[in-house]
Amino acid sequence: MAAPSFTAAKFLAPVAARSGGERAPPLPATGAGFARPRRGAQQQQTRLRTALAVSSDVLAGNKAAQAASGQPAVTREEALELYEDMVLGRVFEDMCAQMYYRGKMFGFVHLYNGQEAVSTGFIKLLNQADCVVSTYRDHVHALSKGVPARSVMAELFGKATGCCRGQGGSMHMFSAPHNLLGGFAFIGEGIPVATGAAFAAKYRHEVLKQSSPDGLDVTLAFFGDGTCNNGQFFECLNMAQLWRLPIVFVVENNLWAIGMSHIRATSDPEIYKKGPAFGMPGVHVDGMDVLKVREVAKEAIERARRGEGPTLVECETYRFRGHSLADPDELRKPDEKSHYAARDPITALKKYIIEQNLATEPELKSIEKKIDDVVEEAVEFADASPHPPRSQLLENVFADPKGFGIGPDGKYRCEDPKFTQGTAQV
Repeated sequence: MAAPSFTAAKFLAPVAARSGGERAPPLPATGAGFARPRRGAQQQQTRLRTALAVSSDVLAGNKAAQAASGQPAVTREEALELYEDMVLGRVFEDMCAQMYYRGKMFGFVHLYNGQEAVSTGFIKLLNQADCVVSTYRDHVHALSKGVPARSVMAELFGKATGCCRGQGGSMHMFSAPHNLLGGFAFIGEGIPVATGAAFAAKYRHEVLKQSSPDGLDVTLAFFGDGTCNNGQFFECLNMAQLWRLPIVFVVENNLWAIGMSHIRATSDPEIYKKGPAFGMPGVHVDGMDVLKVREVAKEAIERARRGEGPTLVECETYRFRGHSLADPDELRKPDEKSHYAARDPITALKKYIIEQNLATEPELKSIEKKIDDVVEEAVEFADASPHPPRSQLLENVFADPKGFGIGPDGKYRCEDPKFTQGTAQV
């Protein structure tokens, strides 16, 4: 039996149930089946009746159908690639925690543990020319995009061999060769950058005629639930849909913006419904299941590559599938960790791989051993690498450092032993 397709009729029922609204009549699907508001006179009425967004609650049906047909959702090669990338992200971040407490890293270090299914599910579908724009939780996004672990670790150590020569640190990963356009410390900062990158991709394709055979280059913009009440978010959704830009907005919703509950800060906590307000599909997916994330990501990326415009995808990473959002304090219960462990995305993928006979336990163990060696080598490389020279201090800080950083003799003033004298009074 074939897996159920993504059709508007299938999606509207769960959305109406979640929002408490009445079920809207079926709408025509576009592309590979993402529901979009109808054009014409009835479009405004349809938007007022219900939030026309896709809920991935029904994606479990696709998995069940695949299981019934005996066909796994991914090939052996794809499954092993997903598993290796997710294990790399987890082991790398666990090592970062150790190195931070040993005093090898400085400043803020935001870890990504437990959200690997989102990074892997999206980024491993990209081409080299596609772009990724991250947040201050950017280490694993960099690894998934192909930045070597040693370069990321060296950057975290503040060493000259890091991907930003030690000037970026934890929150500002950047790699031009990998089209990783940066991590951003302030929430919402990266969304306009990602929108600009998507505009540049469309300009190259339509004006300069510099397109690849696959179609448009795609940009992924990652951000958290705390960003979705900021003006940049709404402004860029509007611009991206207005110009049909090849971008996918990926919300990693863990329900907490630092210490602020998403429920207490947001009038409508279901972020994916904000997409259809601008005319683009809004998709909700279990962010703890890499296969569901990959299924949604594949369709959204292909849609953008075909020139059909942006998609807003909300990846739910807040521990409890089907948890009531009525009381955020429920997430503070003592058994929270046990519930979270039961939904560990790596454990779930490992179980699926073995059940589907895609790989054996010893094969997966060998991948884990390989990743342990890679991360250990990254630490040794970072620790042995040199610190940036003092002459690099003002590079990439001022567009023209002359008059401040560079003296009349053309040399950096910071190299002068008397450079800092008297600055306390200035």
